[in-house]
Amino acid sequence: MKYALLLMGHVDDPACGEDGGASPEEFFAFDREITEAGVVVTSFALEDPDQGVSVGSDAQGERVVSSGPFAEVREFVGGGYIIEVADIDEAVAWARKSPASAPGGHVEIRPLAPY
Repeated sequence: MKYALLLMGHVDDPACGEDGGASPEEFFAFDREITEAGVVVTSFALEDPDQGVSVGSDAQGERVVSSGPFAEVREFVGGGYIIEVADIDEAVAWARKSPASAPGGHVEIRPLAPY
């Protein structure tokens, strides 16, 4: 079964970011390990949340585009993997190994819908 591992951070957590949390080398090592295990379907890394753009709707249903820093955003997706493993237990095992599940972040696991 395929699962998304969403590597989450929190902008207000001192254990997340350049001054805390896992180092890039820890993420590179995890990436090598999970890739060499043959379970990765695809993966991605994202720039910081303040580099993003958001498209939503106002009260009249008109599309509104926002850019720049989002004061209301506290959690963000820093990257992710789509993996194909036997079951949720194996997906959890990979999430536990990820540096993203260390203090300052967490890994959200979501099964991919079959459509």
